[in-house]
Amino acid sequence: MIGKTISHYRILEKLGEGGMGIIYKAEDTKLKRMVALKFLPPELTRDPEAKERFIQEAQAASALDHPNICNIHEIDETSEGQLFICMACYGGETLKERIARGPLGIDEAARIAMQIGEGLAKAHAAGIVHRDMKPANVMITSEGVAKILDFGLAKLSGRTRHTKAGTTLGTVAYMSPEQARGAAVDFRTDIWSFGVILYEMLAGAPPFRGEYDQAVIYSILNDEPRSITSIRPDAPGSIGGIIEKCLEKDPEDRYGSVEEFTKDIEQLEGAWRPISPRNAMEKSKELPSIAVLPFRDMSAARDQDYFCEGIAEELINGLAQIAGLRVAARTSAFQFKDKDLDVRRVGKELGVASVLEGSVRKAGTRLRITAQLINVADGYHLWSEKYDRDLEDIFAIQDEISLAIVEKLRGKLLKEEKSKLVKRRTEDEEAYNLYLKGRYYWNRRHEGGIQKAIELFQQAVEKDPLCAPGYVGIADCYNVSAILAFMDPRIAYAKSKEAVAKALEIDDDLAEAHASLGWIKTFYDWDWAGAEAEFLRAFELNSNYATAHYFYSLYLGVMGRHDESLAESSRALELDPIDLVFNSVQAVTLVWGRRFDAAIEQVQKTLDMDPNFYLANLYGGFAFAEKAMWQEALGAFTRASEVSPGNPLVMGFIGWALAASGRKKDALEMLDRLEELSKTRFVGSYHKALVHLGLEADDRVFECLESAFVEKESWLAITHTFPILDDVRSDPRFIAIMRRMGLQK
Repeated sequence: MIGKTISHYRILEKLGEGGMGIIYKAEDTKLKRMVALKFLPPELTRDPEAKERFIQEAQAASALDHPNICNIHEIDETSEGQLFICMACYGGETLKERIARGPLGIDEAARIAMQIGEGLAKAHAAGIVHRDMKPANVMITSEGVAKILDFGLAKLSGRTRHTKAGTTLGTVAYMSPEQARGAAVDFRTDIWSFGVILYEMLAGAPPFRGEYDQAVIYSILNDEPRSITSIRPDAPGSIGGIIEKCLEKDPEDRYGSVEEFTKDIEQLEGAWRPISPRNAMEKSKELPSIAVLPFRDMSAARDQDYFCEGIAEELINGLAQIAGLRVAARTSAFQFKDKDLDVRRVGKELGVASVLEGSVRKAGTRLRITAQLINVADGYHLWSEKYDRDLEDIFAIQDEISLAIVEKLRGKLLKEEKSKLVKRRTEDEEAYNLYLKGRYYWNRRHEGGIQKAIELFQQAVEKDPLCAPGYVGIADCYNVSAILAFMDPRIAYAKSKEAVAKALEIDDDLAEAHASLGWIKTFYDWDWAGAEAEFLRAFELNSNYATAHYFYSLYLGVMGRHDESLAESSRALELDPIDLVFNSVQAVTLVWGRRFDAAIEQVQKTLDMDPNFYLANLYGGFAFAEKAMWQEALGAFTRASEVSPGNPLVMGFIGWALAASGRKKDALEMLDRLEELSKTRFVGSYHKALVHLGLEADDRVFECLESAFVEKESWLAITHTFPILDDVRSDPRFIAIMRRMGLQK
């Protein structure tokens, strides 16, 4: 067919094939536009009566004019009598292809469901029943618009109301019970199929399955599907009720119209759709908000700097536990340390309504601490207090100040909120200072910094064996060491698991520990439901823990829920807008969502703050490479390598970029360097796979990915939906690996 001209259509390439025919992309030589031609199987055109009925139905469907319906331009036949349909040709992918990359984010599923519903409502109003609604018959254009395909196969129910009994046209997994039995059907069969599609978008697989068609039909007629909320705990129970109503066995118990269905979805929108990054920021600004600045050391010896930072840090952590109170993160607030700026300016830069500042003065064994809460709008004091205490009472002072501030901001506290606020991390001041230093080095993200952080966290738990955050710090260091290729993931995650278990043994209500466990379950255990449960538990305990939002955004990216991933990384940034890690993660979530220009812009913002920051340069390389800006990509990867020399992950990406940009000899040299490096440190097979990917040596790519599976490398999870492996994503070997990881059905 390719190269032939049928009527005035020159066939260019094959787009796809299904049970109802083969689709080709073609040029309309008269109107100079791209179209899609679907050639129907001969058995649908040999019967004159069936052919006439099909032509009448196609004529009726082609009269539909709606932005969510792919209109039919014409129906015609070749000189050999083969019937074909000419329809619009769109860039993008089918919903089936989108679901194959992983379950959709709730926001994305809602948006698509609303569009499908509007298109179906238009068809039903014209008396047309689709009868073959399924993800393969929904196109998602490059602009994100859902288009229902194949209305030419629909039944004009307005003329006969029901499909003739005994006819079972359609696709088994999406058939209604009456359709599966060959009974008469009407528009409610589309509502059933619509419910199946919504279920599959959220779960990643349809609700009724079996090894062969009759098994699927038996399940449709007799089984109740697993509750969607048991598969997707992030979805509210109400959406489960909507799906159940669509999937009632008796058509009389289903929705009376698609409009009823979409109305219920629309009413739920505010409750179950994740807030967009912009709306999240606007909504959070309506809450009481505060920034806690580092206290000033007014002691003669100026030897209380760590205590000054420590009390501010503890106040931030305590206040962040309170629901309904927005607290600026430590990194953002501490940038103003020792700067004589007007508090009103500080508050506006941090986007908060109030600022707490204070001072510490030590005289012998006595401390005088002053604290004052200032209204950013007018600069007036809302509250101030002095505290004279012995050094041994410093934790009691922190508790007292925290409770006083929250009482002022929110009125009477619930008993539970008070208990959260006064919960202490450690009674040992030195252990706490070591913990703070460890977090500083952990945030640098280069190999030397992580090693230093491990030492400091280890010293903290040696000083205070009950310092649960210290154990979390150890776990976070090993988690990062695994994903950034600083050490063998099997060794790193064993140490990480041990540390998290110790933290939870000490304090099962520590949000940081649950977030770290969520990371482990994502990037090592490949326990997708368990990972999400841990992240949601962390948010229950502390919704203001920015790092948990950052971890969760990566999980969502792995699952292909890119809208939600971006919203979570935006939430982390909102909580701590100048944190270099969060700014870098925002860039990588944009790359994940294929928004490469926006990712490059975000990388530049991060590099403006610190041109040598490791993650920003690494992630910047991804964005540039996806735009085929190879010089810029290699420059970014090289800068990352200079910060963390000899890192095999960065070397792998450099080799990939070299090969993809045509410098294959240099890429092969990089492979040799990785082999040599493996004699002295762990070099994962994934890093070698990257170079082979650039060299287009697919067999070697999959040999390395199989080894990476055995090595449990974190990046295998990332590449489930990350653009870098798009060229081999449809290869059965890639799909097989993802299935073994539980990422594809």
